[in-house]
Amino acid sequence: MARAAFRKGIAEGLPFIIVMVPFGALFGVLASEAGLPIGQIMGFSIVVIAGAAQFTAVHLMSDGAPWAIVLLSALAVNLRMAMYSASMVPWLGRAPLWQRGLIAYMLVDQTYALSAQAYEAERTWSVRDRVIYFAGTALPVFPAWVGATWAGAALGTRIPEEWALDFAMPLAFLALVGPMLRTRAHVVAAIVSVTLALLLSWIPWNLGLIIAAACAMAAGAETERRT
Repeated sequence: MARAAFRKGIAEGLPFIIVMVPFGALFGVLASEAGLPIGQIMGFSIVVIAGAAQFTAVHLMSDGAPWAIVLLSALAVNLRMAMYSASMVPWLGRAPLWQRGLIAYMLVDQTYALSAQAYEAERTWSVRDRVIYFAGTALPVFPAWVGATWAGAALGTRIPEEWALDFAMPLAFLALVGPMLRTRAHVVAAIVSVTLALLLSWIPWNLGLIIAAACAMAAGAETERRT
């Protein structure tokens, strides 16, 4: 069972390389253009491992935003990880502490989305099977992210603009969010977040994104409570 779960995780994680490679390369290019040396860029991707938060931080740093705003905005973008972690507890909460630590480190949108769906479908899996499946999903995702970041940082502006690497970010999140809009609360949260993010885009330093995220979570939670 464990080997089958591992192979299943790898097989389902592999397609994400299609978006992870241009996504990571784009971050490497933008961070290089922002003046970060390659060591800092790689440290950013290896330690933080949060594409959207990294893009937000680099954009604000390029605009000369205060460090407090940079950190607050990056944390706001990554608030979803707290919700991801909470939803993984029923499935992985009994795993050994060191395994939970590694899972927390490798918990990103792709590994979460795949695991959440697999655990719901494979309810006979043991905790060990679930941990091994999670490891399988992470195996193709992380080397692709780190390797692509290095390639983008090393090549920098030599990557032609007509390659349009920036398509990867919206495509990656559409692929993740779409299948997860399964309840009324999810749909309400998505609508509120998109609407407010657009209406508040005029606020400097992406502070409108923080407001939109907070309102979306509150709207989703209230919808869940009422239904």
